[in-house]
This record gives sequence, C-alpha cells and structure tokens, in this order.
Amino acid sequence: MTDDGQVPRTYPYGVPCWIDLEVHDLRAAQAFYRGLFGWSFADAVPEELPGHYLIATLDGQDVAAIGSIDPAANGVAASATWATYIAVDDADSAADAVRAAGGTVTSEPADAGPGGRAVSCTDPQGVPFRLWQARRRLGAQLVNVPGSWNFSDLLSEDLDAAIPFYAEVFGWRSAPLWEGGDPVLTVPGYGDHLAATVYPDIHEQQSFAPEDFADVVAGSTTPPPGDGPRWRVTFSVEDLGQSVATAEQLGAVVLRRSESPYARTADLRDALGAELTLSQFRPPDAGASWT
Repeated sequence: MTDDGQVPRTYPYGVPCWIDLEVHDLRAAQAFYRGLFGWSFADAVPEELPGHYLIATLDGQDVAAIGSIDPAANGVAASATWATYIAVDDADSAADAVRAAGGTVTSEPADAGPGGRAVSCTDPQGVPFRLWQARRRLGAQLVNVPGSWNFSDLLSEDLDAAIPFYAEVFGWRSAPLWEGGDPVLTVPGYGDHLAATVYPDIHEQQSFAPEDFADVVAGSTTPPPGDGPRWRVTFSVEDLGQSVATAEQLGAVVLRRSESPYARTADLRDALGAELTLSQFRPPDAGASWT
C-alpha cells in the first residue's frame, strides 16, 4: 500500500511500464503537456546534480517523465523523442538477452538514482527501446484514462522479422485482434496479474473483447506513409476533436488521423518536434462509424 492507501501498480517481466521524453527546452515541454493533459511536474534529480528529470503526474499519480537531453551523451542535434521502457527483473541479465537475440545495447545498465536501473537498446532493425528494473519507481501509476499513457506500438517495415526478437527476449506472443488486423503483443498471464492487483474486474469489464485481450501489452503495425520504424506512444483523451484543437493552439501539427474498431486516433508532432498519438476509445456498442 502507498501512503494514501492505494495499491501501487506493478509490471511483470516483459510488460511496457514507463515512457519519457527527452528535450532541449524543458520549459516549453512543460507548457505544452501541462496545457494538453493537465500534468504537474516535479524534478527527480537532486539540485546538486546536473540535468533534470521531471516526473509528470496527473491526479497525484506518476504518468510519464520529461528529461533534459545531455549533449555529451546524445549530441547537440538529438531530437525530442518519446521512449518506451519494458519491465525486467534484472537489467544486466536482460541486456545480455537483448544481445543474444541480435539486438544492440546502446547504453549499458546504469542506476537511475534510487528509482531503478535502466538500459538503452535497439532491436535488430535498429528501433530504440529501453529496459527498466524498478526499485522505488515502479512505472506509470495511472494509465488508460484521459491525459495518460494508453499504449505503445512497434512500427516496423518487417513485422515478421521484428516480432520474433521481442518474443525471444520478453516471451511475447502475437496475434491479430480481428480478421485482417495487425498483430497485438501479449504477455501470457498479464490479465490475471492485473485482476489480482489493481484491476480486479478486468475480465468482466473486457468480456466484449477477444480472448486474451487482457494480456495485451503492446501493438504492432507498419509505419504510416512518411513515418519511420520506431516505438509509437499513444495517450488517451476524452474528446479527440477538442484535444487536437488544444494541441494545435499549443503549437502541435496534425500529421494524420485514423480509426479502428476500438479507437479514433490522431498522430501529432508536438511543439518540441516529438511525435505522439492521441486516442479516443470507441466503446464496442458505439456503432459502425464515427460522426
């Protein structure tokens, strides 16, 4: 239990658990995401140390982070990018597993203060992702509600080649949710973990969904035209039209819009140049089309 009586959200091995954004202009990033999602920020880096890592909260719960780009580590030309972290039990062992499966460790395992231990990697196709061994910081504590992280999707030109790497390292399984759809990625038993911890009625709430939907931890698809391979980060919104209008007022550019049987989405480039997706959930009884 936390001090306020809430059960902390935990993430088993292989489940995406955290996202962060690295930028050159922290003040501008705070203004954009505070205006879009209503986030509050607190710096996790002690004043006597260099750099900043701002933990974003919504309703008092951790949802993401925004950090300052280190020119010495990333180069002054590094662009703002959202990163997805995958939970592991031991960062060093998981880094070895990444190498053994054909991936690359681009930044060796290192402690991130008392919060945990992190590793930066790329898969065999060169797509960056990160590993997180949690200590004090267990991962995102509020997800899937408006203003919070909803999902991460693997964008790859060759999913048949990309997915087996993640399956070998994290034990993921893949299958489409509906006929002709892109594969979703599951961790067997994750739905039962949620039912036993923070989401006791998950199976009843998702009775409309395909079998094993509660085990879904990520999606996969080919990149949209003009986009490249990466891990795409999606945020939930209550009203897509209103959120897109707010984002544009704050300096974002709309790249594309789309819809699926479960959601209506818009891909944006934020005021810092980072790409993100906004998603409005489509209930299963909402009808065949959006108005």
